[in-house]
Amino acid sequence: MSDLIRQGSQWLEQMRASHISSPVTYRRDEDSHEVNATFGRTEYEVEDEYGLRVGAQVTDFLISAEVFPFDEPEAGDQIVADGAVFEVMNLAGQGHWRWSDPYRQTLRIHTKEVDSE
Repeated sequence: MSDLIRQGSQWLEQMRASHISSPVTYRRDEDSHEVNATFGRTEYEVEDEYGLRVGAQVTDFLISAEVFPFDEPEAGDQIVADGAVFEVMNLAGQGHWRWSDPYRQTLRIHTKEVDSE
């Protein structure tokens, strides 16, 4: 019997990539590649040494693993989208990217806007 949940997840990933994504440029040093990505966000909290909690959110980009141009994202990489430059950044204790699904089809890359083009 086939894995219906895996098939459904693959279909959803294809629909996301085809219908709710936009072209962006992914840059690492002098190497750049155009890929399709979907905008997202992650909310997180950081606690300082006095116990004060500060909440913030970052812009995420969801990119299909099969079209991602490198082995994995690295902190400091840049994504150019809609005239803005976003830099891949580490979230406190969460890393700079994670898988967005249990089948490792989609990377969720955490960024902050640093410039415009």
